[in-house]
Amino acid sequence: MNLKSLAKDTALYGLVSIVGRFLNYLLVPVHTYMIPAESGGYGVVSNLYAYTALFLALLTFGMETTLFRFANKPGTDDRMVYSNALRMVGGVGLAFLALVFILLRPISGAMGYEAHPEYIGMFALITAQDAFQAVMFSRLRQQRRPIRFVVLKFAFIIPSILLNLFIFLVMPKIPALQGIFEQFNYGVGLIFVANLVCTTLVSLLFIPEIKGIAYGFDKGMAKEMLRYSWPLLLLGLVGVLNQVADKILLPKLMPGEEGMVQLGIYGACVKIAMIMSLLTQAFRYAYEPIVFADNKDKNNPATLADGTKYFIIFTLLAFLAVLIYMPLLQRFIGAGYREGIGVIPIVMMAEIFMGVYFNLSFWYKLTDQNWWGAIISAIGVAVMIGINVVFVPKIGYWACAWGGFAGYGVSMLISWFLGQKKYPIPYDLKAIGKFVLIAGAMFAVYWFYLRTRPAWLQMTAGTLLLGVYGLAAWREIKSSKAI
Repeated sequence: MNLKSLAKDTALYGLVSIVGRFLNYLLVPVHTYMIPAESGGYGVVSNLYAYTALFLALLTFGMETTLFRFANKPGTDDRMVYSNALRMVGGVGLAFLALVFILLRPISGAMGYEAHPEYIGMFALITAQDAFQAVMFSRLRQQRRPIRFVVLKFAFIIPSILLNLFIFLVMPKIPALQGIFEQFNYGVGLIFVANLVCTTLVSLLFIPEIKGIAYGFDKGMAKEMLRYSWPLLLLGLVGVLNQVADKILLPKLMPGEEGMVQLGIYGACVKIAMIMSLLTQAFRYAYEPIVFADNKDKNNPATLADGTKYFIIFTLLAFLAVLIYMPLLQRFIGAGYREGIGVIPIVMMAEIFMGVYFNLSFWYKLTDQNWWGAIISAIGVAVMIGINVVFVPKIGYWACAWGGFAGYGVSMLISWFLGQKKYPIPYDLKAIGKFVLIAGAMFAVYWFYLRTRPAWLQMTAGTLLLGVYGLAAWREIKSSKAI
């Protein structure tokens, strides 16, 4: 495997993912310090963004991966593949918008937002544009154009941050704007307004890529693409449900104001745990095009094995780092939300399981058996939903954390056993097991000794532990001659 190539692209994609999310982290204290936990306002934010993620998976219906698969097929015109994908996703998005705005008030009432149907309208516009943009971002990745990708991502991130700072730090101090601020739930609704403005800005900047839609439409190719993508649609839906169903279910399983309050606490603490999501996303952006491009390479199984090993090694390092520096990281959320800090290790492990499952998933993608992914993910989401339904009324957001842990864990194990039968990969289980044991031992030291110590001792001793782990990781990379 050309680890240098993977590392280069991961660094560029990771720049926008990690730096962008870090900049957005700076909004977490703004939101959680300005929106009282007991108001449930941050729960509204978490709830609506959960719905957005679900509908985004529905509106893209697997076209991101489908674009990679078909654009790299020998003898296939990648421009026609791209044009087909744009037209199909764009058409579905327009139909979605028409349906939502025709039935806006009934839909808003069913979701619990009858007092603010404008929230639902804004999210429909945001989601439809995000779906269309997803195809264009995938095209940039397929063409290995990370610089353009990064520029367009930051074209959303920077204005969004500036608008949020204006909304929460400036508007409340301007008498002429206080009425608008109060009308939108004391700034909560204006978060969505800022999102819509910035999403629309990116759509305008995508005009050069949108012109690719004029290349044409091949009905035969479109049917083949849809046959390939429909299992990915199911896979995407159940995969997203694993991530967001808890945030949709919690207010329904614990109705009333308490449900939104608990969701706000859980949603704020999950933000700290999302470093795992950042690493997984950055890795995926660089890794997926390389795997599909090398599909006919006889060494492709080794590529998959190496990628999984290094993913596990580095995400375990990140897991330990977040725990060790928790005395600092917890200050990113308001004091009223910190009672939920204990769920962070559980959520981070769930994210690692999800990342490993992603790495294991290539066996069915490369053999065009995507329906297996839908089945495996459906089992995982059933486990997660079952735990939420049974335990949320009893233990609140803790059930959400354990539900994700169990759901991703089950999916990961099933994919491993099936994958080794249908598309055997020579995973380096010895090296992976070694680093799992090292990380497990260090976690035990942290949990049973360092966690209750003064912050300075916790972080000093923890930094030494991280250094030991990092040295072991470096030796593993050098010995495998990956760089």
